[in-house]
Amino acid sequence: MQQSKTVAFHTLGCKLNYSETSTLSRMLETEGFMKKDFDEEADVYVINTCSVTENADKECRQIVRRIQRRSPQAMVVVTGCYAQLKPEEIANIEGVDLVLGAAEKFNLARHLQDFTKGDSARICSCDIEDVEGFHSSYSVHDRTRTFLKVQDGCDYSCTFCTIPMARGHSRSDSIAGVLQNIQELAAGGTKEIVLTGINLGDFGKGNEGGKKREESFYELVQAIEASEGIERYRISSIEPNLLSNEIIEFVARSKKFMPHFHIPLQSGSNRVLGLMKRRYQRELYAERVAKIKELMPHCCIGVDVIVGFPSESETDFKETFEFLHGLDVSYLHVFTYSERANTEALNIEPIVPIQVRHERNKMLRNLSYQKMQYFSEQHRGQTRKVLFESAEKNGTIEGYTDNYIKVQAAYNPSYVNSIVDWLL
Repeated sequence: MQQSKTVAFHTLGCKLNYSETSTLSRMLETEGFMKKDFDEEADVYVINTCSVTENADKECRQIVRRIQRRSPQAMVVVTGCYAQLKPEEIANIEGVDLVLGAAEKFNLARHLQDFTKGDSARICSCDIEDVEGFHSSYSVHDRTRTFLKVQDGCDYSCTFCTIPMARGHSRSDSIAGVLQNIQELAAGGTKEIVLTGINLGDFGKGNEGGKKREESFYELVQAIEASEGIERYRISSIEPNLLSNEIIEFVARSKKFMPHFHIPLQSGSNRVLGLMKRRYQRELYAERVAKIKELMPHCCIGVDVIVGFPSESETDFKETFEFLHGLDVSYLHVFTYSERANTEALNIEPIVPIQVRHERNKMLRNLSYQKMQYFSEQHRGQTRKVLFESAEKNGTIEGYTDNYIKVQAAYNPSYVNSIVDWLL
């Protein structure tokens, strides 16, 4: 492989994908590749895909066409969830040279060394049941916040979700491995780490030397709290049934974990939650929110919710809307249900019309805006610690408070990558 080879990356989907792309990029740089921006000409383009929504599939196709117009001789590699789920479909996209499934993603450098651009795409994939092992990864870019992957895969069987088929069974880094990554990030000047995973609260399953390892997410956050070098941590999305009272109580007294949770709900209707095969009902969710707010009234709580799930009636949606309206949460991530191949939800009827799905999405996005405005207003006049990022935007700089309120200020170089006491 010649030293002058250039590579560009494009990432679709979740924060986990971004952390993995960043790791792949560093791996190739150690192999002599020079990194380019994705809108520049490069010898190799790597697309790390998502397949949570239909749009991600379409976007992948559009990106390949764009590369073809810009650099027709470049090698195009597609990996990620879409590549694991539908490798043949991707291989048939004109311009794609190499499709890497879940087990081969982190062997990218070796595949590039062995590969010569030809007439047909090569697929390197295996059955998802055969995917073993955990590959730690983290994002490093010009922001002060790093996403550290500590868990991958999922053993749940939600009827709308393809993630277990794309990422395999639940498996994790070891606590020792996480702490080692944290030390590397601390040495690089990182100020805040967001712990990420597919089912983060399920952290702890793994194998070492053929022996099963059993640790827990609670043990992980305790070990992180006792470690040195990083000032701020956030827990990314965590299932309500795995967010135990001891974790909530731990965050409430922690000096390092920020008062910020993101807890998927998906529906405020118990009937729909049952059809989704979620592992809780709305009453448990309300208990978790109440416990957080009892101990941390200032805590920011984000919610994932899906609209238009098959058979979701007006009554079901009204239940969801009113449940969220009355819940002391701060913002919503609203997803419009889209049909995914090989999921159980395809067998549930009646189908909710697309227009109705979009109307419900809009109603909840409006509610989310109101919730965030109200949450921010509650803290006006308070002084909170803001971690400012490094990017300058039109003479301004942005950052987030400990409880995830976005702050914008006139650009000041002394704020960059610094935690500043800030009057809201």
